[in-house]
Amino acid sequence: MSNLMEERVLNVRHWTDRLFSFTTSRDAGFRFRNGEFTMIGIKVEGRPLMRAYSVVSPNYEETLEFYSIKVPDGPLTSRLQHLKAGDPIIIGRKATGTLVIDNLNPGANLYLLGTGTGLAPFLSIIRDPQTYDRFEKIVLIHGCRQVSELAYGEEMVAALQAHEFLGEEAKVKLVYYPTVTREPFRNQGRITTLMESGKLFADIGLPPLDKARDRVMLCGSPQMMVDLKNRLTALDFVEGNHGEAGDFVLEKAFAER
Repeated sequence: MSNLMEERVLNVRHWTDRLFSFTTSRDAGFRFRNGEFTMIGIKVEGRPLMRAYSVVSPNYEETLEFYSIKVPDGPLTSRLQHLKAGDPIIIGRKATGTLVIDNLNPGANLYLLGTGTGLAPFLSIIRDPQTYDRFEKIVLIHGCRQVSELAYGEEMVAALQAHEFLGEEAKVKLVYYPTVTREPFRNQGRITTLMESGKLFADIGLPPLDKARDRVMLCGSPQMMVDLKNRLTALDFVEGNHGEAGDFVLEKAFAER
């Protein structure tokens, strides 16, 4: 059996001139854990051109959803941004990644810290019933440069809170905190700065990070990942992986690209 599947694009939505999302059909045999990524791509001159993408949709849905940036000269995204319904797309059969709740020790609060399209895996995690079974609070913090770049996350969170089965629990347990760096907004500043100043915790009504109670997932820009990892290790948080659960996890597949 090939390690690649050909699926079909079902719909595409452009959120800004830099960001878009799309859904595809899903092979009945494709399995993944919420928070994982897979390889997706298209054929260029008869050969697959693939990149790693987190799956936005939760693993119980019949379709797959992805969230992407548009890079004008990007080998793949410069082509992906022109996708339309009915187009073929290649998806890897094997999903993997460290951003799964099984890689975390038990705790009270789960912090999901993402910048830009690093939001993607967390949209899968916040729609996983097991997340709400394991944690008392789920804090989704999304940092972007401009207010318009928050639209996808805002719509997803609103839809979750209106969800027939998860909505009521999400309203009680999910804390959504969007912040921007280059425009006026109710929350302004980098995630690291907001944490260091204490403003983030004052705004959400929770105490500063504590290894005894808090668990953290990181996905986003390389500098954010480095800064937050350093901050967490200084607080004696231990990094988790597939071999051993820890107090925080980050997605190296994107951090090292």
